[in-house]
Amino acid sequence: MDCSSTRVLQAVPGANFTVYAYFSDGTIHLLDAKPLIEKGGVFSALSDEEFFSSRLTVMNDTVAWDVSGTRDAAQCIDLDPWALYQDTPVVSDPLQDVA
Repeated sequence: MDCSSTRVLQAVPGANFTVYAYFSDGTIHLLDAKPLIEKGGVFSALSDEEFFSSRLTVMNDTVAWDVSGTRDAAQCIDLDPWALYQDTPVVSDPLQDVA
């Protein structure tokens, strides 16, 4: 997959500051966001578990957190989808066993 077609279609919060990113090619990648949170700065808002889970969304075709709560793409924390695709492991769908 080339970087121009790497798009996240869905983002689902997991346990302990993880995110399941569902990509347009059908793969699911698992992001451990703890190292980002530890960097601080813009990522410090993600250290609140409620904020982390409730504001997680897809914006700009990637995993993002809606900081303002207004779905303004200019006021979100978003991750590079290509780096997310390359640097995170592919996992099985955590939702497949949910009834």
